[in-house]
Amino acid sequence: MKILFIGDVVGKPGRRMVAAMLPGLRRELGADLVIANGENSAGGFGITRETFEDLVGAGVDVVTGGNHTWQAREVSGLLDAEPRLLRPANYPPGTPGRGGAVFRTGGNRPGAAAVGVAVLNLEGRVFMQPLLSPFEVGREEIARLRDEAAVIVVDFHAEATSEKIALGWHLDGRASAVVGTHTHVQTADERVLPGGTAFITDVGMTGPRDSIIGMGREEVLQRFLTLLPARFEVAGGPTQLNAVLIDVDEHTGRARGIERVRRVLE
Repeated sequence: MKILFIGDVVGKPGRRMVAAMLPGLRRELGADLVIANGENSAGGFGITRETFEDLVGAGVDVVTGGNHTWQAREVSGLLDAEPRLLRPANYPPGTPGRGGAVFRTGGNRPGAAAVGVAVLNLEGRVFMQPLLSPFEVGREEIARLRDEAAVIVVDFHAEATSEKIALGWHLDGRASAVVGTHTHVQTADERVLPGGTAFITDVGMTGPRDSIIGMGREEVLQRFLTLLPARFEVAGGPTQLNAVLIDVDEHTGRARGIERVRRVLE
């Protein structure tokens, strides 16, 4: 089976890019399940019901989150009500929503049956919040989800490349794929690890191409030049879609391949 994972969707430009590209891309790549990180889909910070519905309306099956998930007040109710929206599993007990769940593919390929795919969202701690250990929670959650699905995809929303690579090795042979999000720059280290886990340090960003990780260049440059507070706005101009396509043996859960996907609309 093939799983398409779309990198951090930033603001309205990112949502429009997903709506414009995903239907054709899904057919072209033969994707059975589409996952997208949507924690920046509302104005570059956070997610709302409107932006969530834009993504699933465009064909996204599962939306994952991260540290910006909590930006909009309405998100707590949305997380509790909407099973297709995940937040990192290593937040403390009692946090609204869920960090992992099993989703059924539609059996999109001719002759293919629907298959359960577990999706797990984790958040890093290096240069971020002091959450529960993603290494411990990751193993615990995978053991729980393994009873329901052979295929397990992990979105690790983290800042440090070292932490992302470490989790990939930690979960090698346990997860079908560990893909990094958060830093908005697609890395070139995609590979299948020896235990059968597909890995990439960061999937990249879906949003304004000529920006600084999605935000307007002038505002961000002024922040670096003056060190003064600045209000960031999502940039305009050409848009890009960054993603990875993961090929998984649906019976064993082992990955057979992972490739980067990039599309640009001028």
